[in-house]
Amino acid sequence: FQEKIIQMFDIFNIRFGATIVGLAGGGKSTIWRTLAKVMTELRKRGSPDQRYQEVTFSILNPKCITMGELYGETNEMTQEWHDGLASTIMRGYTNEESELRRWTVFDGPIDAIWIENMNTVLDDNMTLCLANGERIKLKVEMKCLFEVNDLAVASPATVSRIGVVYLTPTDLGWFATVKTWAITKLPEAMSQTMKDHLL
Repeated sequence: FQEKIIQMFDIFNIRFGATIVGLAGGGKSTIWRTLAKVMTELRKRGSPDQRYQEVTFSILNPKCITMGELYGETNEMTQEWHDGLASTIMRGYTNEESELRRWTVFDGPIDAIWIENMNTVLDDNMTLCLANGERIKLKVEMKCLFEVNDLAVASPATVSRIGVVYLTPTDLGWFATVKTWAITKLPEAMSQTMKDHLL
């Protein structure tokens, strides 16, 4: 499991985008959240390594909203442009003057339609191109993370632009699941000694 966290760290040092692929409950969120906490804690402790900076993140599920709600759209009545969630988040990050690491986490299945708009974000241009012709140039401190079950519908063009961390069902192991169950589900009346014995 620690190896996957290190892989994620290495990918973010060389790529703008990364994906964690694995089944639900397999530890995908835990990997990137742990990495974010470690990087933040190392910065707070004064690490001289500039790769360790405080991390903040925004999470969105691109499949539960429309393309217009994701990237933005023009109101047909007023002809005014309204940013979507992704464009609002990324625009906000680009306007900040900070060394903080800003991650945009797309938690949900990749769809060939919405992911294609991310290709210019994920390549060397690091630019989000909107339907109104506007281009938002992103900063190197920003990263895009895709948390998915599979890459079945992602095009080769997209996959070639991102780093991939793949989690097999055995990577997490059974003990972590049992330990979490024991901590959260066993009655509070059960003594800690009994819980320790079970684990």
